[in-house]
Amino acid sequence: MTEVATPQSHARLQHFPVAWFAMIMGLTGLTLAWHKAEGILNLSIAPSPWLLLLATGLFVLLAALYTVKVIKYKPAASKEWAHPIKMHFVPAVSISMILLSIAWLPVSAPYSKLLWLAGVVLHLILTLYVIGQWMHHSKFEIVHLNPAWFIPVVGNILVPIAGVVHAPPEVSWFFFSIGIVFWPVLLTIIMYRVIFHASLPERLMPTLFILIAPPAVGFISYVRLTGEIDAFANVLYYSALFFTLLLFTQVRRFANLKFFLSWWAYSFPLAAITIASLVMFEHSGSTLFLRLSGILLGIATVVIAGLFGRTALAVKRNEICVEE
Repeated sequence: MTEVATPQSHARLQHFPVAWFAMIMGLTGLTLAWHKAEGILNLSIAPSPWLLLLATGLFVLLAALYTVKVIKYKPAASKEWAHPIKMHFVPAVSISMILLSIAWLPVSAPYSKLLWLAGVVLHLILTLYVIGQWMHHSKFEIVHLNPAWFIPVVGNILVPIAGVVHAPPEVSWFFFSIGIVFWPVLLTIIMYRVIFHASLPERLMPTLFILIAPPAVGFISYVRLTGEIDAFANVLYYSALFFTLLLFTQVRRFANLKFFLSWWAYSFPLAAITIASLVMFEHSGSTLFLRLSGILLGIATVVIAGLFGRTALAVKRNEICVEE
């Protein structure tokens, strides 16, 4: 039996997708949302420490598996890094590290700083790599464009959330500026692709939820940098809220999709708008944002729990890590 199982497990490792790290982004986002809610609302239940341990443990596991893939199946990894769609999920690794650094900050500042430094350096390298590919390419076509293109560049907006503690303010403003400048550029191109060309393929439809993340995270980082909610902060928050409402009105379209690992694209954006709403309540004291935060936190928790269960089922059925 071992002789039969071993080749199969090797084949699955060869096709282990880097998109797995979107799970870490979602779980860590949910961890941060619950931690924020626990502090602001004085909740009697505190699931965030357990969620943090789960996200950290899964990150270590996924990082180990992907490292083995890179070592043993370098051509497969290289092909993924050069793929016009899959390459944009590679920076999910560094973003996961940055998010974990934010989540670990209240627990262990030294550990948080270590994760932050490693994540920021890696993400800068990956940002330069991806933009370099955009500028000097021969493979990109309009059909390759989807909201996952936000991940490499706009992910820089996350840096200031823990960066204001770990580095001089200029470092955080540097990364914030990269993300906030590229966000409207990419948004314009993506909206052009969605409106004037064929619909996204079923596998990539969940990535539309990524439209929520840049303005939501931008709002959180901007408030973290400035300490206040001004006109620009309001523009960022309400843009994120509009995209959330827009996508919620299309829930039937998403409910009928076949399961792919890309379903995890639902998770982090929902957590991000939840945290942004909690920040709005924290600064305004309005019960409107309090109720909205509670609703969004409930939705994000149910969705991510469902994603976790559906992913476990897909692993059991050998639906993931197979040749496409």
